[in-house]
Amino acid sequence: MEQNKVALKNMTEDELKDFIVSIGEKSFRGTQIFSWIYKGAKTFDDMRNIPKNLREKLDEVSYIGNIEQELKLESKVDKTKKYLFLLNDGNIIETVMMDYEDRVTVCISNQVGCRMGCNFCASTLEGLIRNLEPWEILDQIMKIQEDTGKRVSNLVLMGSGEPLDNFENTKKFLKLVNEKNGLNIGYRHITLSTCGLVPKMYELADLGLPINLALSLHSPFDEKRREIMPVANAYKVNDLIDACKYYIKKTNRRVTFEYSLIKGVNDSEKEAKEIVRLLKGMLCHVNLIPINKVEEREYERPDKSYIYKFRDYLEKNNIPATVRISMGSDIGGACGQLRRKHK
Repeated sequence: MEQNKVALKNMTEDELKDFIVSIGEKSFRGTQIFSWIYKGAKTFDDMRNIPKNLREKLDEVSYIGNIEQELKLESKVDKTKKYLFLLNDGNIIETVMMDYEDRVTVCISNQVGCRMGCNFCASTLEGLIRNLEPWEILDQIMKIQEDTGKRVSNLVLMGSGEPLDNFENTKKFLKLVNEKNGLNIGYRHITLSTCGLVPKMYELADLGLPINLALSLHSPFDEKRREIMPVANAYKVNDLIDACKYYIKKTNRRVTFEYSLIKGVNDSEKEAKEIVRLLKGMLCHVNLIPINKVEEREYERPDKSYIYKFRDYLEKNNIPATVRISMGSDIGGACGQLRRKHK
């Protein structure tokens, strides 16, 4: 990381203008520099209408902030692309682009590794290495747009890491990505996924941003959920549901409950019945995810008939539910798998 220099990509347009004034220059230069950053300038010398003495001054006190593409895999099954990006300190993160007919969605990482310890996830096997800075989260999108020439319209914060465990940087990232003259991605096109850090869920709701919240539920029973997700030792299922109801009240946005179906663990009718009881009357949706096999874990996905039986039970009881189609299944399925193999 650049010592004692500030990352310009960490700044909103107004913050950049203020910064430029603070180093003795005119405010309009901040607007020009901001524009260059979002045109993909990698160095200050790329900023052709910025005077040489200002470029030299910027180089002394700041850096733009760039991650590098280390590897790209393209699916032969669909239009999914999986990227490994190299950070300035040598760490590697994973990002996925899903190209649908009507939109381009990018699944971004928020941390290097993760400390949540969920038993079905490869991202958490080595624990948390560090938080990503706001610009490192943002630059995943910028580099994918640059590589593909396509505008990213939708974002899911579902890559490696727990966004609410990196809350301050996540908040700043959400502000940056929504900047009118920057990437200008609307809040309603952003989904943040959490394994349920209840106090932070309330803080997120209080921001009043109309982003979509996705909660990793994985079992409606506390005891079973603790087996699958260590974070459940801190927060009970009822506390999660209360936090989700508060989120809906504050934002008027539907909450998605992510439910990884694990053969013989959480896929019985008993679980389906309890989900119906818990979610009755809520503005919500259940996303059923047949788990990807992680080599270091013993979990397996249920048979297809079981998966659809589970969905049909929820639907019949007025809980909207879908089965997530696995994108890019031929290029390192499970979250965090590609990064581990590459390392």
